Amino acid sequence: MDAPDFSRASIKRYFSTRLSTLKPPKLTPEEKKLLNPFPTLALINKKTWLFIACAFCGWTWDAFDFFSVGLVAPKIAESLNRSVTDITWGITLVLMLRSIGAVIFGVASDRYGRKWPFIINLVCFIALELGSGFVQTYKQFLGVRAIYGIAMGGLYGNAAATALEDCPPQARGVISGVIQSGYALGYLLCVVFTRAIADTSPYGWRALFWFGSGPPVLIIIFRFFLPETETYLASKASQEESGIEKKFWNGLKITFKSYWLMFCYLVVLMAGFNFMSHGSQDLYPTMLKNQRQFSDDRSTVTNCVANFGAMAGGLIIGHFSTALGRRLTIMISCVIGGALIYPWAFVHNSAGTNAGVFFLQFFVQGAWGVVPIHLSELSPPDLRSSMVGIAYQMGNLASSASSTIEARIGERFPLKNAHGEYQEGLYDYGKVMAILMGCVFGFVLIVTFVGPENRGALMLTEDAQMMVDAENKLDSEEKGDFENLERVDSDGKQVDNFIEEVPGPENTYTGSHPPHYDSAHYESK
Repeated sequence: MDAPDFSRASIKRYFSTRLSTLKPPKLTPEEKKLLNPFPTLALINKKTWLFIACAFCGWTWDAFDFFSVGLVAPKIAESLNRSVTDITWGITLVLMLRSIGAVIFGVASDRYGRKWPFIINLVCFIALELGSGFVQTYKQFLGVRAIYGIAMGGLYGNAAATALEDCPPQARGVISGVIQSGYALGYLLCVVFTRAIADTSPYGWRALFWFGSGPPVLIIIFRFFLPETETYLASKASQEESGIEKKFWNGLKITFKSYWLMFCYLVVLMAGFNFMSHGSQDLYPTMLKNQRQFSDDRSTVTNCVANFGAMAGGLIIGHFSTALGRRLTIMISCVIGGALIYPWAFVHNSAGTNAGVFFLQFFVQGAWGVVPIHLSELSPPDLRSSMVGIAYQMGNLASSASSTIEARIGERFPLKNAHGEYQEGLYDYGKVMAILMGCVFGFVLIVTFVGPENRGALMLTEDAQMMVDAENKLDSEEKGDFENLERVDSDGKQVDNFIEEVPGPENTYTGSHPPHYDSAHYESK
C-alpha cells in the first residue's frame, strides 16, 4: 500500500480540483439505461439478494432497538422518577459507546468472517433488550443502555460489507440506499409498535423492549443458513496463500498508519451526518407531544409520514448517486434540506407539519442513502468492515450528546400554556432543532465539498481480484470461449487487463494495480 503524498504540489492539485470533480461524467448509452433501477437490480444474483435481505433486517432491527428509548422517554422518566433530559442520557450513552463495539466486532468481521460476529452481535441484542425491560432504577437503566451501545456499534460495518461486497458496481448505489432505508424502517416500526404495545399494554414501555428481543432470533436463523460472501472468501484465500493471515494485527496497524488521514476525514464526515439524523429525529416525538400537544394517534401518524419520506429518500437519492457522483448528491441534499428547515420546525398545522417532516427526512436520509457505499468505496478492501464501522461509530461518538444538548438548550426557551402561564416541561424544542439543523447542513456541505470520492472502486484486494480473474480465465479456456485478456496500447506494447473498474467521475481505471483515491494525499509517489 502506497504511503500518502503530502507534497505541496499534490496538496495544491487536490484542492484545485474540488470544484471540477463535482461535474457528473458524461454517461454512455449503456449507463443511461442503468438509471432505471429495475434492470440494474436484475444484475444481482439470488445469493447476493439473500445477503442484502439479511443485512437489511439486521440494520432495521438495530434502529428499532435504538429508537425505543426516544419514543417512550417521557414514560420511562415518569416510571423511574427522573426528567426527560435525564433519560436522554440513555440515548447519549448508547451513541458514545457504539465506537467500542465497532472496533470489537469490526475487527472480528475482517479477521474471522462476516457470519459469526453478526450472529453474536444479535445474541447480545436479545439479552440487552430483555434487560432494558426489567430495569428498576435509573442507574440500572443507564448501565444496560451503555452495554447495549457496545453491541449496537458492531452491526453497521458488518451489515454494510455483507450487503455491498458482492453487488455489481452498477447496483451499489441503489442497494446502498436500500440498506440505509432500513434505519428509517426501524424507526417506523418502532413508532407503530410503540402505539400498539407501549400505549396499550399494562406493562407500558417495558413491553416494547421485551417485544424487541424477539425478531433478532429470526434474523440469527436467517444468517446461520447463509455462507460467507464471495468477496470475503476470495480475500481470505489470497491472505492464506501469501501468509498474511498470521500477520493480521500487523496488517491492521500498517493499514491504519497509511490511511490515517482518510480515516480522520470519514470520522469528521460521519460526525456531521450523525448530528443530521439525531438532531432531526431523537427529540422530534417529544416535541410533537410536549410542545405541539399532539395526541398519541396524531403523533404516530406524523412520525410514520416522516419515515416514509426517509425511506423514499434513501432509495431514490442513493440510486441516483451512481450517475451524479457521491459528493454532488450529498451536497444537493444538504442545500434542499436546509431550505426545508422552516416549514419543518415552525409550521404547526397537521398538513404543514406532515409535509415539512416528509420532505426534510426525504433529503436527510437521502443523503444518508449514499453513506454505506461512499464509506465502503473510500475504505481499503482488507479492512472494509472495520474502517466503515469504526468511522461511522466514531462519528456517532462525536454527535452522541445531540439529544441532550437539544433538551438542555430547549429548557432556556420555555413556552406558555393555554392560560398564559409558563409550564414546566413545555419548551420550544422546534427553535433549537432548527438552529442545530441549519448548522449541521452547512457543516456537511463543506466537509463533503473538500473531501474525496472513489465511485466505482474495487471491492477486492489486488491479490484477491487477480486470483478471481485468473480463475475466470481458466474457466473460459476450459469452455473453449476464452478471450484474450491482454490489450495493446498505442505504442504496440501489451498491457495487463486483469482488473477493470467501472469508470467514475474522477476515476477511470484499467490496469493491474488497484486505483488510488481521488485525493492528493493518496496518490502514488
